[in-house]
Amino acid sequence: MPAIDFATGLKCKVCGKLYAKQPLNFCTDDFGPLEVVYDYEAIAAHISRAKIEMRPFNMWRYRELLPLDGEPTVGPQVGGTPLIKADRLADALGVERLWIKNDAVNFPTLSFKDRVVSVALSKAREFGFRTVGCASTGNLANSVAANAASSGLEAYIFVPHTLERAKILGTSIYGPKLILVEGTYDQVNRLCSQVALKYGWGMVNVNLRPFYAEGSKTVGFEIAEQLGWRTPSHVVSPMAGGSLIGKIHKAFHELEQVGLIAPGSSAKVKMYGAQATGCNPITDAVKTGRERHKPVKTPNTICKSLAIGDPADGYFAAKLIRDTGGWAEDVSDPEIVECMQLLARTEGIFAETAGGVTVAVTRKLIEQGRIPRDEEIVLVITGNGLKTQDAIADSVEQPVTIKPSMDAFESILAEPAPALA
Repeated sequence: MPAIDFATGLKCKVCGKLYAKQPLNFCTDDFGPLEVVYDYEAIAAHISRAKIEMRPFNMWRYRELLPLDGEPTVGPQVGGTPLIKADRLADALGVERLWIKNDAVNFPTLSFKDRVVSVALSKAREFGFRTVGCASTGNLANSVAANAASSGLEAYIFVPHTLERAKILGTSIYGPKLILVEGTYDQVNRLCSQVALKYGWGMVNVNLRPFYAEGSKTVGFEIAEQLGWRTPSHVVSPMAGGSLIGKIHKAFHELEQVGLIAPGSSAKVKMYGAQATGCNPITDAVKTGRERHKPVKTPNTICKSLAIGDPADGYFAAKLIRDTGGWAEDVSDPEIVECMQLLARTEGIFAETAGGVTVAVTRKLIEQGRIPRDEEIVLVITGNGLKTQDAIADSVEQPVTIKPSMDAFESILAEPAPALA
């Protein structure tokens, strides 16, 4: 890491009050969320494209724009996921230029949450925490458990009791204290916040949230670099708590501030948010024109990873979407399943239900004319379909069973091939 400390403190996103770097996620004056502040002038003098390109292709190649005081001690190999030119999916959707940022293959737990967790737990170790944890809808639980195990930290993880079995198993294998809570994610999160306050533990999406959220910027950093140090016209991102979409756009803005992409680049990007209809507080706020979202008390969707009824960054996500000239949409469970299959059959990418949401919403936005068919689009795929197999178990074509003979095999060759979803 550079000797200069580029992250200078925390700042309230509502009133602007400044704080020293500490495990605190809200302003003590107005309870607004805190965000990391950087010395961009110093970063611009230190960083260059050439310097970044000489580093290993992982998220830490952008370390000057991340909030650690030293070398990362958790997740040194996270990030560096592919940006795929999705020509077959583009043809299916009727557009000219389509890219997929595929964090379904992120290391080590196959979701973008490995980015935020590696930052949060590295920062937790800098603060001296020995016990960490989170409230989660699944992917975060997997990532905290895995990364805590690899770094020798004790972990307490709180999830809704209705979480997919694959994500429960994908957390339990690492040996954390996994607590299933009878309630919605929002109830789980409140309990987790109370635990953090009483026991003084480092909860990644509670008291460590300002640092944790910064890890999401690396999705945007990588997109810009992989496009040749430029920004796309349109980005479609899934929304749960609402942080990711904002951090991707912040990444473009920061690259511009430190001279790594052309001036005015970030202002040309339109951001689009995707949710499931069964839990759509942010998209509902955008579509109805409300400044603040109305919480969804009882989420009802197969897409559990996005089922946060009262998103912490909902207001800021909706504002960003409006300010950039984008839009937000939501889709039904059948549409989610259909587009999980569409993505798999066109691009060979098995995404979790959130990926189905993103593809289905993109299709809807294109059909509505909100995203032009002749402009460049990037879809953000955040998790792997191996985690949500139950969602498509009854929808995929069942395999054929035959006798071990050529006659039996050749009897099925005359059968028509399954239609592409």
